[in-house]
Amino acid sequence: MAIYNLGSINADLFYQVPHLPGPGETLAAKNMNKGLGGKGANMSVAASRAASLVSHIGAIGSDGAWARQRLLEYGVDTRHIAVFDNIDTGHAIINVDSEGENAIVLYSGANKAISENMIGKALSESAHGDTLLIQNETNNQVYAAKMGRDLAMYVAYAAAPFDAAAVKEILPLLDFLILNEVEAEQLTQALGVPVDELPVADVVITLGAKGCRWIHTTKGTSRDFPAHSVPVVDTTGAGDTFTGYLLSAKDRGLPMEQAITLAMRAGALMVMRMGTADVIPDLKEVQAARF
Repeated sequence: MAIYNLGSINADLFYQVPHLPGPGETLAAKNMNKGLGGKGANMSVAASRAASLVSHIGAIGSDGAWARQRLLEYGVDTRHIAVFDNIDTGHAIINVDSEGENAIVLYSGANKAISENMIGKALSESAHGDTLLIQNETNNQVYAAKMGRDLAMYVAYAAAPFDAAAVKEILPLLDFLILNEVEAEQLTQALGVPVDELPVADVVITLGAKGCRWIHTTKGTSRDFPAHSVPVVDTTGAGDTFTGYLLSAKDRGLPMEQAITLAMRAGALMVMRMGTADVIPDLKEVQAARF
């Protein structure tokens, strides 16, 4: 099986600061690092490092050749990443404080220039049962989801950055939905329907330091998974790592319980590291970790 990921590609600019800046405040950063990021790229790298075949559907500017090369080095199929000469590659400015909390400013750039033709060409190579992963840092998510459903793919959606209207539009097309605790409450308020009654078979709610909750709406069951207690260096990319690992494990045939357990371990390792795609652990590291 394989995972097709319609996802963003960003240059992540990390600034380590004593605390997250307030309105009108100017802070001196302790240091700065640049790396590969974007929720889409992070998830592609995580799924690839978790031993899945991953094809990334995305776009960069002419300044982003390094990002496509980095994805290729991490085992991701980059044939469906378009290069635009007149649009910059997306980027993120990420402030990280001494407790590992972050504040992020995103510039979409080429991530919003992905055409229906690009998506169709990539998904035409898919097989029944392959996974289609979508998140909110690109365009044409609903078009891709409809095509994925028509091709009998397993359609998975990470509802971030959160947009209630976008989630509402894509919900009927989904097999899997992942969102955090705040987003789940916002979605409940927007739809007037509790999360456990959504028309999606598998819903995973991430709960930060408390772990996560898996809701199987078809069976009407719910199960909580506790988080590992580890020292936190940087939370950036941890959720993307969790999502990529979970869907990779499911794509490789693991039951949802085992997939979540593996993803929890990967996420725990990730928060102990500074960075995003470039520091996502591989499967060997995750399996060998002792918490």
